[in-house]
Amino acid sequence: MDFSEHFLHFIWQFRLLNSTKLYCEDGEELQVLHPGRLNKHAGPDFTEAKLVIDGVNWVGHVEIHLKSSDWLLHGHQNDPAYNSVVLHVVYQHDSPIYRTNGSLVPVLVLKNRFPDHLLSNYSELIATVNPFPCQKHIAGVDQLIVNTFLSRVMIERFEQKSEEVFQKLRNNRGDWEQTFYYFLARNFGFKVNAVPFELLADALPLLIFSKHKDNALQITALVFGQAGFLEQPFLDVYPTRLQNEYLFLKKKYGLIPVDPVLWKFLRMRPQNFPTVRLAQFAALILKSNYLFSKILEAGSVDEVRLLFTDLPVNKYWQTHYHFNKNTRKVIVQPGLQSIDNIIINTVCLFLFSYGKYTDQPELVDRALDFLEKIPSEKNSIVSQYVSAGLKVDCAFSSQALLQLNKCYCSQKKCLNCAIGIKILKK
Repeated sequence: MDFSEHFLHFIWQFRLLNSTKLYCEDGEELQVLHPGRLNKHAGPDFTEAKLVIDGVNWVGHVEIHLKSSDWLLHGHQNDPAYNSVVLHVVYQHDSPIYRTNGSLVPVLVLKNRFPDHLLSNYSELIATVNPFPCQKHIAGVDQLIVNTFLSRVMIERFEQKSEEVFQKLRNNRGDWEQTFYYFLARNFGFKVNAVPFELLADALPLLIFSKHKDNALQITALVFGQAGFLEQPFLDVYPTRLQNEYLFLKKKYGLIPVDPVLWKFLRMRPQNFPTVRLAQFAALILKSNYLFSKILEAGSVDEVRLLFTDLPVNKYWQTHYHFNKNTRKVIVQPGLQSIDNIIINTVCLFLFSYGKYTDQPELVDRALDFLEKIPSEKNSIVSQYVSAGLKVDCAFSSQALLQLNKCYCSQKKCLNCAIGIKILKK
């Protein structure tokens, strides 16, 4: 057998059987009024199935196995939850199965009862070595089916990410500003330096900044000091001033800096060095008190973008990528692509999460609308789908494809994907 139980789930769930007249292994006629609901938790595979067996109506669970004996192999005979199974669906019947009360569980054998092309299509998808299983076929799937499923996985993506937001919110005792600040800091790390930025946010609570909100030197000293970059001797005046300021604040608040070895500089453009990102981050904190509150008030993507533009980054960084290292004059403001990255991964996520948490569906809609107003992200994963023929014109689509790739394509869960199911049925 070159398939799994999930393939049999697919056959049963969508009633893809050759014969309209079904019979159990013991000869009882079987009518499937409803196959039941696929159970993603512990217990039988399908719940609340509605069947007629030998003229008797049954409502209960359906369990599916490759072989009947798998029931015993999985230990279901010792689990009371399986006493309510009204039908055992298998590919091969090799052993009778009894409930704990001694009654025989009716068996439906699927072997030779479904079209051959279903298995050949499934085998082709699962065995492919392409970047994603349906690369050769996805362009031929109705665009409405593709868009509908991408919309679903986009919501799924934000719902999953919201759980992390809510967990951090609980740790912060319901403080949305502090929680937003943490995720914003992580986003400033742009994957490569996400972890040290997270540690920085945890080591430097937003409340401390509020006590120095009008002092650029102190705000910047706190950021670079806690990041671990002010523990060395300096030749330039500016970092020396930052160091002196930080030594005072460090003692005042009992601060412990992040280990500077955590920050990564290799294989990175100088404009993306963590030192430059930290300077931008400090400038953003200086510019925007109660940033999350301002984001909730913003009615358009352009209004949000303005919050991240014209940051008061110190002029020192126009000629430095690192302390004590000069360079030619450069622009140190975050670019549009970087700003949109923050809006996609932090701003929209928090609008969605806050909308869900406070039961404000208009904020959820705003988050999704913002994604549709932002150009598609460009990365290796999205490019694979574009090359396969998909039209990806906004961040809503590119984010959905990232979720599709992560949770479906890379795990070859074609049977859980509306696009995959459409291809399998061809």
